[in-house]
Amino acid sequence: MYSLTQVQERRLLWLLMLTQFTLIMDFMVMMPLGPQIMQALKVSAAQFAAAVSAYSICAGLSGLLAATYIDRFDRRRLLLAMYALFALSNLACALADSYALLLVSRAFAGISGGVLGSIIMAIIADVIPAQRRGVATGTVMTSFAIASVLGVPAGVLLGAHFHWSAPFWLLVALSVIVWIGGSRLVPALNQHLSRQPAALSQVLPNLFRLLAERRHLNAFALTLMLTVSQMLVIPFISPVLVANHGIDPAQLSWMYMAGGVAAFFTSRQIGRLADRYGKHRIYQIAVALSLLPVLFMTHLPAVGFIAMLLFFPFFMVSMNGRMVPLQALQTTVPQAAQRGSFLSANSAVMSLGTGLGAWLGGLMLTTDASGHIAGYGTVGWIAAGLALGSAFWVHRVTSAEEHPQQAAASPVAAATAERQ
Repeated sequence: MYSLTQVQERRLLWLLMLTQFTLIMDFMVMMPLGPQIMQALKVSAAQFAAAVSAYSICAGLSGLLAATYIDRFDRRRLLLAMYALFALSNLACALADSYALLLVSRAFAGISGGVLGSIIMAIIADVIPAQRRGVATGTVMTSFAIASVLGVPAGVLLGAHFHWSAPFWLLVALSVIVWIGGSRLVPALNQHLSRQPAALSQVLPNLFRLLAERRHLNAFALTLMLTVSQMLVIPFISPVLVANHGIDPAQLSWMYMAGGVAAFFTSRQIGRLADRYGKHRIYQIAVALSLLPVLFMTHLPAVGFIAMLLFFPFFMVSMNGRMVPLQALQTTVPQAAQRGSFLSANSAVMSLGTGLGAWLGGLMLTTDASGHIAGYGTVGWIAAGLALGSAFWVHRVTSAEEHPQQAAASPVAAATAERQ
């Protein structure tokens, strides 16, 4: 364990939080920029969806594969190298003047972002003692709320008043500042190199066994169903509101800010309900309550900006309300020795589901001669059906405590115990 002073530890966590903030903003800001990107590059909803999904799919695959090599490098050097590549990918996005270049840039951003997510969690596990690791992780994870409340609205405003590439220029500037801070504040993190890393011939079979275990497969299937359901709808909210309902792109920032604030202040309450009444039950209730907002969003009548500003927080809370008990439930599935590997794999599945949902949603949408987007209602029914199916599936997801003998007999657990 590294011996950092309290000040050094606090600075490191804030730096990791800022790193995570730029990663989340980079992914989230693409969706509300849809109308400007589609118009500027003359692309269809399906092509825009492919650009969104390219990031998620590449992030999922790279995050999963990072398990095979992340422990073979100094954490500091790998963090700085991958973050430099992430900054370059955002520079390429900002300079993209064609759809092909944008697509490649987004894929490149996903590859670097997926690895960075794994590095951040590895640094927390290396540096922070176990008894304070939850608080440390919570500090880093506040980046999602900050990105929702400040980063995405700021990016949308820049895109509306200047050019769709403006948020990516902002990300380049932020990335340079964070990289300089990282080069000065992150110490050498190479103690793990004194241990012989597992041979690649062992890493891959253990990874396959982790993915193939039945209880894990049930949990991964639940994650996949919900993320596909959400991403069938969410990436196309902005394009549909602008094209079909005449809402100005600059007004979207206020909607996302209101939704982000509402989700931020309700997340803890939903988590407490899940702890008190059971994660399975609260998940099912959250899914049931989310069906109406999803169907309303995808079958919008003629509404104006004020009505959407009032409705959007309910929509965001309903979407977030499903994710909170889901993520809490997933932490109970693996036994302690497998938790890191399982959650990394689950994060990769979530990224893959995000990309798959956006891609499939785009394939189902068309643009008519008047410039309106058609097919969003059908997408909404499919998304609602998937979410409802996940509410029935959730009882297949069981905790390690419910199957202690099976968990103890797991070949992955045995392999992990041997290494420890």
